[in-house]
Amino acid sequence: GWEEPGQCPEFNEYTIVLKGKLQVQTADKKYIITEGEAIMATKGEWVKYSTPFKDGASYIAVCLPAFSPDTVNRD
Repeated sequence: GWEEPGQCPEFNEYTIVLKGKLQVQTADKKYIITEGEAIMATKGEWVKYSTPFKDGASYIAVCLPAFSPDTVNRD
């Protein structure tokens, strides 16, 4: 498994899990997103992604506007 630092991006991020489980933590709640499910983190929302589960996860993340290290605002 892995864990990213928390972030408060200047873009919307749509994440679709293809295989396994992804943990997504927001300021208010922790979500477990499984195969075939998706989640959207909105611009300005604090979010943290991780895969603390056996076998991790395969997923696609789409950022609008596009991801940039200058606009992800990681902790």
